Amino acid sequence: MKSSYELYLALKKMGYLKEQRDGFWWPNSGSFEVVVGAILTQQTKWQKVEKSLANLEGKLSLEELASIDLKELQTLIKPSGFYNTKAKYIKNLCQNILDEFGSFEKFKDEVSREWLLEQKGIGEESADSILCYACYREVFVVDSYTDRILRAFGYEFETYQDIQEWMQRGIVENLEEDNLHKVYARFHGKVVEFAKDFVKGKRVEVEELKLNLL
Repeated sequence: MKSSYELYLALKKMGYLKEQRDGFWWPNSGSFEVVVGAILTQQTKWQKVEKSLANLEGKLSLEELASIDLKELQTLIKPSGFYNTKAKYIKNLCQNILDEFGSFEKFKDEVSREWLLEQKGIGEESADSILCYACYREVFVVDSYTDRILRAFGYEFETYQDIQEWMQRGIVENLEEDNLHKVYARFHGKVVEFAKDFVKGKRVEVEELKLNLL
């Protein structure tokens, strides 16, 4: 595998994406729900996040979660685990968004990666998930699956940023596409769905993937 573009084509040839839950893969992309989900999904499975989001139905707005009672929020998001900490992160982020931007729509247009990384509980993967799936920015989200798949092919990078640059470069250099943000969004989804099928603990089964490479 010489570039991320080859990986992209191989995953596409294998039938990923299989879950057509949203045009950008993340459920309800472009909405405030993505911001909340990016925090809830930390160190847990998405199925548990869905339970928390269902509990939050009717309260999934910037203003509502900025003012909600902390203990109530902790109870509602309990299925996602680490609920005491995550509730504090969500309330803090919502209040800071209101203070800095005034509305979710303005946040989507103006927020920077640097600002997000200054917020408690927001690391690089969470920040990029928000930028990619809530704000529709041209950002590829790197997760542990991406790193493990690349290592299985002999690629080892020192930083998150290095992986991200390599993944984005292969697409930019080989694919003429106006909606680059959508390509990155769906590419990340392909990686995650493949990993769910072929990454078992520390072991990555890449033989079928190799058969579909250029």
